Amino acid sequence: MKKLLAIGEAIIDMIPEQVGVGIAEVEKFQPTVGGAPANVCGAFVKLGGAAEIITQLGQDSFGDKILSEFHRFHIGTACISRTEKANTALAFVALKEDGDREFSFYRKPSADMLLGTEAIQKEWFQSAYALHFCSVSLGPFPMKKAHYQAIEYAQSQGLLISFDPNLRKQLWNSEEDLYHAVHEFIPKAHILKITDDELEFLTGKTKIQEAKEQLFVGNVEMIVYTKGAEGAECYTKKAAAFAPCEKVKAIDTTGAGDGFIGSFLYQLYQSQISANNLAEVTQEQLTEFLTFSNRFCSYSVQHKGAIASYPEKENFCL
Repeated sequence: MKKLLAIGEAIIDMIPEQVGVGIAEVEKFQPTVGGAPANVCGAFVKLGGAAEIITQLGQDSFGDKILSEFHRFHIGTACISRTEKANTALAFVALKEDGDREFSFYRKPSADMLLGTEAIQKEWFQSAYALHFCSVSLGPFPMKKAHYQAIEYAQSQGLLISFDPNLRKQLWNSEEDLYHAVHEFIPKAHILKITDDELEFLTGKTKIQEAKEQLFVGNVEMIVYTKGAEGAECYTKKAAAFAPCEKVKAIDTTGAGDGFIGSFLYQLYQSQISANNLAEVTQEQLTEFLTFSNRFCSYSVQHKGAIASYPEKENFCL
């Protein structure tokens, strides 16, 4: 079985017990394992795949907790480093009444940001199916160069490369820096996953039909466009598809987008779709994949947390 590799942050999400108040008003937080690349691995594994994350944790109790949770969820840990130079990252979260979130991050710097190119091993990519990454770790610190190295190794092995910008503007010195970093890496990916909230920032357009052509740059062969409760769309240069989303009461949307792309990548893997034949995916296949991932997310947002909220394959049937 080939594995999904993801590179980036693995953090502790401090999830509030109360809903409808800001972070300053929350009385109790529950620490849960998160971080977008880790969540994508979690979704892939929950559905029956194999996944490993390339990251770095602090030599602290939160790092120990993340490793313990990864072992429990069967996420591979062979590509994880530890350091005493910084602590494991934390993200405090407040939940609004509609399940949306407010964040406060503690990573100045965090252990994951200090992961350098020397830690990236070429042999990790020899038995992999795909590499997934996000933008949180693309700032001006060592982890950005580690991404370059990982992508180079992935390209040399013919891996499918997936990029979800997952914009977190509050982590950047300026929105301009974030914009340029994302556009620097978009051409390196075969799959670009963006949300309706990110479209205008990245393209200057408010409609995907007007913006998608400027996103088909470099190696990009597929655009996955998610719209929350309004469903999801997917485009290649030859096909397009849409699938509506089941209307549910959202309790916590943490990790929902990560669950979407993780479950989407799992379906590509199951269908033997690679970088070589990605452009040939049919409308019927795209509709099937979107429908499945929408349902996966609908299940997730009705439960708290990220990885823990994802359904396992035997309990989730289309």
